[in-house]
Amino acid sequence: MLNRHQILHALQQALEPLTYVHAMWEGGSAAFGRDDEWSDVDVQIVVEDERVADAFAVAEAALLTLSPFEIRWEVPHPAWHGHAQVFYKLQNASPYLMVDFVVMKASNPNKFLEPEIHGQATILFDKNNALAVAPLDWAALQKQLTARLEQLRVTFPLFQSLITKSVNRGWSLEAVAFYQAFTLRPLMEVLRIKHSPAHHNWHVKAAQFDLPPEVFAQVEPLFFPRDLADLSAKHAEAERLFYATLASL
Repeated sequence: MLNRHQILHALQQALEPLTYVHAMWEGGSAAFGRDDEWSDVDVQIVVEDERVADAFAVAEAALLTLSPFEIRWEVPHPAWHGHAQVFYKLQNASPYLMVDFVVMKASNPNKFLEPEIHGQATILFDKNNALAVAPLDWAALQKQLTARLEQLRVTFPLFQSLITKSVNRGWSLEAVAFYQAFTLRPLMEVLRIKHSPAHHNWHVKAAQFDLPPEVFAQVEPLFFPRDLADLSAKHAEAERLFYATLASL
């Protein structure tokens, strides 16, 4: 079975000699020092604007020297992040060792490299300082979060009746879905705004690392109601925690 080093080595060997490929790095869990046997391979490269398709062709040829593709999926254009992205599941690798390959145009300033958000990228090569990144603009982020908190002050109380009326009707699937969407998601958002503002929109991703242990211990059980009666009790506790957190901000 292939390992991540073999995949990264094959891609680097193929891409680094190309003059139109400026830089290559690994992000994701590796950027936080948390990569393990279940981590995928998050690879990003920067290329001259008109060579995106060429870079994918070279990268795919390199991957095919290691393994046939079991699945190849290209994110439809335009992607939410503004870059070209393809996922590869390799037949000769663990299903967890999926390759998430992103090609960024040199002219696009958003490289997803702010260490406060994305961790410390493992730079495999950078030929022309393409990966220089400005510090996170905390003032702009604070302005954004202040506006978001004002919105949550309105929308959170507005939508809590969706959960209670579903519980009252005995509509369990709807109650769970509404509880997840309209109670737990905004709860996680205000907790992150307080404790890890750079990751305010990460919802539950890496929450055990970003929240203080005592806060994580409070919120984790709220995600596992046993039945409608327990959901109702957990809903009340989630509301209490939301308002207490909001008041402290």
